[in-house]
Amino acid sequence: MFITFEGLDFCGKSTQVELLEKYLLDKGENVKIIREPGGTIISEKIRDVLLDKKNTEMLIETELILFAASRAQLVGEIILPALSQNVFVLSDRFHDSSVAYQSFGRGINLEFVDELQKFVIGKAVPDLTFFIDITIDEMLKRKNSFKQVQLDRIERSKIDFYEKVREGYLYLSDRETRFKKIDASLSIEEIHNIIVTEVEKNSGREWNK
Repeated sequence: MFITFEGLDFCGKSTQVELLEKYLLDKGENVKIIREPGGTIISEKIRDVLLDKKNTEMLIETELILFAASRAQLVGEIILPALSQNVFVLSDRFHDSSVAYQSFGRGINLEFVDELQKFVIGKAVPDLTFFIDITIDEMLKRKNSFKQVQLDRIERSKIDFYEKVREGYLYLSDRETRFKKIDASLSIEEIHNIIVTEVEKNSGREWNK
């Protein structure tokens, strides 16, 4: 089963990925965690270029294509082989991020971004996508609370950019039936319980409670 986690920066995705991994491992499942961009030797090198705060001159077209290149490598090298072995693949971001960030956020033509993602992911379409929806105000509060953390190139984006990105995610949430929108203001445990309920409902597994 292929499960992806989406949302604005600082929404709590990574925490929920870790909690779901632990839950699935406790059930005796094989689990593979991946992140985007990254996840392979080649993809991690692309990640370094994409997120380096020094690369302020990067064109939006370059950004989109680099994300696509990293994703293509990840799909072919990690995701499809894992799924063929009946492994639960949990991804911290995937192709929906490009629709939200590069199309809605950067303003690149939506139809083109959609077609590029279809080409890149092929059969690796997520079974479930958890969109943890955080308001801009709450995102900024959390961002400011991590003052000791070095922000990457994208995390340094301005508020109006993030407002557009959130619009993109809300658009996807309405368009895609696999999207499950969760209020980020809920507690970590409440969010985890919602995620577990959906996974149990959609996995086809019969786990002992």
